[in-house]
Amino acid sequence: MANPLRSVTADAMALDPADRLRLATKLIDSVEGPPNDDWAAAWSQELDRRLEKAERTGDYGRPWDEVHAELLKGIARS
Repeated sequence: MANPLRSVTADAMALDPADRLRLATKLIDSVEGPPNDDWAAAWSQELDRRLEKAERTGDYGRPWDEVHAELLKGIARS
């Protein structure tokens, strides 16, 4: 019998990136449990704080491709 996880993974990887993201979100939602309103409110406040700081200072962080490359270098050194 074929490994169902391997088969499902192969099918999922054949999806376009937007559909893979939607699938990943659904899978994560399926195991996270019920929403936590206190956590959601705290996270929303934190996002607002970070956005306000970025707008005030003009520091919007670094591009993802730069950060990603740096992370991969760190993994390769391990």
